[in-house]
Amino acid sequence: MEITLSALHGRWTTLVIRELLQGARTFTELRHALPALSDKVLSDRPAHLTEAGVLDRRRQPGWPPRVHYTLTSHGRRLGPVLQALWDWGAAVTASPPES
Repeated sequence: MEITLSALHGRWTTLVIRELLQGARTFTELRHALPALSDKVLSDRPAHLTEAGVLDRRRQPGWPPRVHYTLTSHGRRLGPVLQALWDWGAAVTASPPES
């Protein structure tokens, strides 16, 4: 569990993964999908996820340079994990736990 939480650490990380669960994205596509993120955060999160083996990063030659991100098979396995976290959060919000 700690390994999973380490891979998902940082604000916005789950949203980046959510976007990539829909398919490969370029940096620009991620920026448009997640406008609240600064360019620094949008660079840091994929870099961390690449180090964790969750993303593949491919730089396309040319000008302007394009970077494509895709989930690895390991990263795609986070889909059900994130769904379970979403479902749990929705259930708690709908009926807060008793004290």
